[in-house]
Amino acid sequence: MALLIALVNIIGWGLIPLTVKDSPQSQIAGMGIGASATALIIYLFTRPAFDVATWAVAFVAGMLWTIGQMGQFISYIRIGISGTIPLSAGFQLVGNSLIGVLIFGEWPTAQTKVIGFIALALVVIGIVLSSKSDDKGSGDANAKNIAFLLITTIGFWIYSSFPKLIAKDIMNGLDYIFPEMLGVLVGTVVYVIASHSTAVYRNKMIWRNSIAGVGWYLVLT
Repeated sequence: MALLIALVNIIGWGLIPLTVKDSPQSQIAGMGIGASATALIIYLFTRPAFDVATWAVAFVAGMLWTIGQMGQFISYIRIGISGTIPLSAGFQLVGNSLIGVLIFGEWPTAQTKVIGFIALALVVIGIVLSSKSDDKGSGDANAKNIAFLLITTIGFWIYSSFPKLIAKDIMNGLDYIFPEMLGVLVGTVVYVIASHSTAVYRNKMIWRNSIAGVGWYLVLT
């Protein structure tokens, strides 16, 4: 059953690049609106308990998510979806695994460390191979574009690890997800304003992109 639940998350993540359209600003703004609106509705029905520390950490984590997702949407254009998805997934897997080992003490035994690092090495090889393409029309996976995706993926790393590092004793499901989505919404608004793209909020395409935000929130929960 756990594997089936995990597959739902995988399918949900895979559908996001197929759902969002238009510019990266419109895509990320739509996701912010959809995710935060869905979180608000669920919050009004569940009314979970919360404290200021939980909300503060969750809010910051949500804002940091914007960096990673912005980099991914821009990379869809620069590298192509088929090139960006495996690269981004690989970067997240390697980064989150290293954070887990170095900061949270995961893989405690020598044997698990050896097996884990061998697995990560294979993932890195896979990342390198997946960045190569014979199709010249599939995007440009050059060093500059890959480095941009890697740097922005740091936002995903911190988004995933920061709450556990700062508030590991107070995180509790729905207590956490609503303020995180508010952070996502504010982060997307800041990015849209900084990129001088506020016109996307008047574009009807943003409402289609909000569907991806609804789906992403449901994947998280």
